[in-house]
Amino acid sequence: MEKITLEDADGTMTFCVLEQTVLNGKSYILVTEDEEGDAEAFVLRDDSAQADTEALYSFVEDDDELNAVGEIFKKLLEEDDTALSV
Repeated sequence: MEKITLEDADGTMTFCVLEQTVLNGKSYILVTEDEEGDAEAFVLRDDSAQADTEALYSFVEDDDELNAVGEIFKKLLEEDDTALSV
């Protein structure tokens, strides 16, 4: 399972990438802090410019955007026999 590390002013956080998708030209990843068991998942949006050498991820907080992307991730995970509650 792919892992990513995010850095901010408070330090670093490491996440396991469960799935990825593109919606309306934006890339999204579904991540969790624990790859095993029943863990909370987060949707991150890649806000980096095409010329950037590193991805710039932000947590998706808008309910409409989160619901739209969440439904895509739910369908993708169902294909892999993985459950997701949105």
